[in-house]
Amino acid sequence: MTRPEPDLPVRPLTTPEIPDWIRALNTGFLRTPTVSDAEITDRSTYIDPSRTLGAFDKGRCVATFRSFPQELTAVGGTPVPADAITSVTVTSTHRRRGLLTRMMTQDLAAAKDRGDVVATLIAAEYRIYGRYGFGPATSATQWEIDVQRTGLDPRWSAPESGGRIDLVDGEDVRRLGPDLHERLRRTQPGAITRDDRWWQVTTGALSLDRAPWTEPFHAVYRAPGGEVEGLAAYVCDDTWTDAKQPLDTATVKSLIATTPAAERALWHHLCSIDWVAKVKSGWRAPDDLLPLLLPDPRAATITTQADWLWVRILDVVRAMEARSYEGEGTVVFEVADGAGLAGGRYRLVASAQGASCTPTAESAELTLDVGELGALWLGDESAVRLAALGRVREERAGAARVADALLRTSRRPWCPDIF
Repeated sequence: MTRPEPDLPVRPLTTPEIPDWIRALNTGFLRTPTVSDAEITDRSTYIDPSRTLGAFDKGRCVATFRSFPQELTAVGGTPVPADAITSVTVTSTHRRRGLLTRMMTQDLAAAKDRGDVVATLIAAEYRIYGRYGFGPATSATQWEIDVQRTGLDPRWSAPESGGRIDLVDGEDVRRLGPDLHERLRRTQPGAITRDDRWWQVTTGALSLDRAPWTEPFHAVYRAPGGEVEGLAAYVCDDTWTDAKQPLDTATVKSLIATTPAAERALWHHLCSIDWVAKVKSGWRAPDDLLPLLLPDPRAATITTQADWLWVRILDVVRAMEARSYEGEGTVVFEVADGAGLAGGRYRLVASAQGASCTPTAESAELTLDVGELGALWLGDESAVRLAALGRVREERAGAARVADALLRTSRRPWCPDIF
């Protein structure tokens, strides 16, 4: 095999290069490398060539990288501008050449210049992104519910709250869903924006060659006053035993709700569908109410639990001042950032009334890498845990506990989406 040329160019795409970039993307994700006209047309409608990078060897794209604007909800409900990173691949013939590092460096520097507060991504592989200053900031859990064990009344047909559940079609979801999601996003730390294309794709209005479409069922929960407070999309298989007993599985594609009553009603609806013996929850918050909404919580078994949204802090002051705090106190912390984007020593003074984060020359009480700060920022990780692991260093005894009292949250952050 001919050795690739050194110092391959890494640069933004030109429009004519989009088909070759898609081929490299499909190759990196082990999808068929064939590129259809429909995929070219679709991707050309939403990718920004100036934020879509490629590495090229003799004119052929061998690495891909894309970012796009996003809003991420901080603790307390304030949205912050984020640099959302996706479509990251390096072709197997060109690994270990520093191509990802060069693409990441370019993108993060541009995000910093734009004024983005954080960068975000969903990591396919755990060990890659810590070296670029990202930390796992949210987790996600999947449950499988054994319907017969739940203890629910199999005759259940209506919410106890006085509300109602209606089955609707994709057009209704495109009309009702965006407002519901925005209400959830304003209160859910870790939630991100959904654009119009998200609703088009997830309701089948926009079909993709690379993702065969199965029309889901859509269930809407309306409160007694008529307001939409919950929405679930799910698909069902068709499984029967040799004794002609139905053993179908309902798999949740998405379930969002703005009230506990809506959550309860939607899960009870899913567990009451004739022929359904199991319900797969899809990706949920790790402290989701789901198991405890069942008379027998043991009917819901965790099948997957993993890191989800990763956060890279780009502006420490704005990030720390954007979020709210349940405790009151002061901590001085020093952030190490090898990329030179967010390092420094800062004094955080926080209370329920707000926070001030300023650069300082005072002695640091905690020292940590920018990736660990990203893991702590949404309140899901513990500074005490990280100190025990040697990933946060206490310069003053007890400082990690002070940080936890300020940063931890009563409910865990959750990102309902993948990108």
